Formats: sequence, structure tokens, C-alpha cells
Amino acid sequence: MLRSETLLVLALSVGASALSSLISFLGSVTKEGGLKDQAANLNASAAPGRPWLDLAWQLFDIATALVPVALVAHLLLREGAGGLRAIGLDRRRPRFDLGAGAGVAAAIGGTGLLFYLGVRAAGFNLTVVPESLPDVWWKLPVLIASAVQNALLEEVVVVGYLLRRLGQVGWTPMAALVASSALRGTYHLYQGIGGLVGNMVMGAVFVLLYRRWGRVGPLVAAHALIDIVAFVGYALLAGKVGWLPTG
Repeated sequence: MLRSETLLVLALSVGASALSSLISFLGSVTKEGGLKDQAANLNASAAPGRPWLDLAWQLFDIATALVPVALVAHLLLREGAGGLRAIGLDRRRPRFDLGAGAGVAAAIGGTGLLFYLGVRAAGFNLTVVPESLPDVWWKLPVLIASAVQNALLEEVVVVGYLLRRLGQVGWTPMAALVASSALRGTYHLYQGIGGLVGNMVMGAVFVLLYRRWGRVGPLVAAHALIDIVAFVGYALLAGKVGWLPTG
């Protein structure tokens, strides 16, 4: 039952994203031209020229993407484990979660940016366009909400939930670490080889930190901060600085 449950949760969330990312990558490598001449768009307009409809679609996408997080909370509650508190996503240690998360974000965010620029220049990565939303009043709030949604979905499902279930069905700690980090890398493969490798390394680090702290809260904070800086930073700097590639 636990194996079936885990497969279903993944199929409804990051597992489906991994398959979609693989198909997207195959399309990119078989397309004429190099990878860096193609773009991977993350937060794009859903209704160009219609800002209120666009906002409705953005909020709809963010809300529906969080359904697997609610499902995990429900499953952990039915298990008698106390819901998301079982994986350390609660308000018991907010200062630690934010402080540790900020430190992790600073370390990974800076090295991640340098790695991306390097692999893109080498031709192993697409040009990542973090946002292409219209310049309207809700642009930055939606980008921040999207970053938080990404963080909640990935860290709750790929770290907290997946490691718990793999341990319960008998996987070794090393095998679970490899599975979690490989899954994280695969659903970022649409960005190119750099997206795969960089996120696998990040995934392994996050698994080790989760095991050390016993909390997914700092990882959610770190991931959210990394994405907020990437999304909002791109919105503010794109076309204004020479070192930032744009699509």
C-alpha cells in the first residue's frame, strides 16, 4: 500500500513533471541549433493582453500545484504522524527555519548562478528565462507566490514525504538519497544538462541537511529565497546588465 501510495503521489506531482521534462529535453536536443540558443520559460503569461484573466490563471496554477502538498499532509495525518509536523513543517522553530534557510540559500544560490552561467556558455544548458510576465501591479506578488509554491511542493514531496516512505518500505539511506536527488534533477532536465546536474547536487545536499536537522522547514525557506531572488532579480535586471542571459 505504501509503495502504491508513493507512486500515485509522485504521478500527481513531480513524477509527472520529470517525464514532461525528459520529453522537453529530447525535443530540445533534437532541434536545430545549440541548447543555449533555446529558452526555457518558467513564469510566462497565460493570457497575453488580458491582465485580469492572466492573473486568474496564474493564481489557479499556483493553487492547483499545491494540491499534492495538501494530499501529503492528509496522508501523514491519517497515518497518525501529525500531518506535516512529522516532517518538520510547522511553526515550532520559525527563527531557526528562516535563519538556516537564509544561510543555505546564500551558499547554494551564488554557486548555482555561477554554475548556470558556466554550463550555458559551454553549450550544455538552455537559456533559462525565470519570468516573462507583463508589467502589471500583480507581477512581483505572483512571482513571490510562485517561488513559495515551488519550495513547498518540492521539499515536502521530494524530501520529507519521499524519504519517509522509502525508509518505511525498506530502502537504505543511500538509495533513498540517490532516488530523491535523481528525481529532483530529472524534473529540471528541461533546462539542460546543467539543470539536471546542478539540481541533483542540490538535492543531495538538501537530503543530508534534512537528516541532520529533522526538519523540512529550513529547506522550504532556502528554496523559496533562491527562487524569489531568481524570479524577482531577473524581472528587475533583465536587459539592464550584460552578464545576465535573456531569451
